[in-house]
Amino acid sequence: MIFYYLSMLCCCTVLLAAPLHEFSGEAGPFMDDAVFQLALRLGHTVVRKLMEDIPAAHKATVRSPTLTLTSTTETHLDYMVVSLGIPAAPVLKAIGADFTLETCLNHMSEGLQMYEDLLAAVSGRVAAPEKLTELQADLRELLAQVHKMRELSELEPTVPYTTSNLASRLTGDFEVDVATHLVLVQLQTFVQHIFRSLRNISHTKPGLRM
Repeated sequence: MIFYYLSMLCCCTVLLAAPLHEFSGEAGPFMDDAVFQLALRLGHTVVRKLMEDIPAAHKATVRSPTLTLTSTTETHLDYMVVSLGIPAAPVLKAIGADFTLETCLNHMSEGLQMYEDLLAAVSGRVAAPEKLTELQADLRELLAQVHKMRELSELEPTVPYTTSNLASRLTGDFEVDVATHLVLVQLQTFVQHIFRSLRNISHTKPGLRM
């Protein structure tokens, strides 16, 4: 009898010590999971590398001296965005009631696939294609970490990105130069937003609606 009570006590102790993952109303991540946190850290590392490499890639591939990453007066190129059919980046913002973790990771995945496709469209037409190839590799690595977080969060698979067909609209050197510039400018902003989103995810408390 004493052995029976001791056995029951041990079982209860194990159950109470085990972490409980609260169901949030959606298939949410276990934010304290070591593998999830590792994917977050690796994602941050790739993002920082991209932020360092994009300016060098722009300098090596964009010929026009008037097209710079730091320019704040580029509304005159809006018509080229439309003409070339360059899509806008998916929106990223802080996780909340109207912007769940699933939406955030979906938008990251969509944007990373989109920019890898856009870089592929111009990489064969620029002076230093290896610079864009390196960025594409980094985007694929970051996408892998985003997919890892999605898997650990038990989210539904995303719909694969469909190509923009940008390459078919690059009819001359001018179009290639402007397209490369616009893609890198947009990519730089999108990567900065990913950096903030990953930091926001890392500060999100487990158990909250994700």
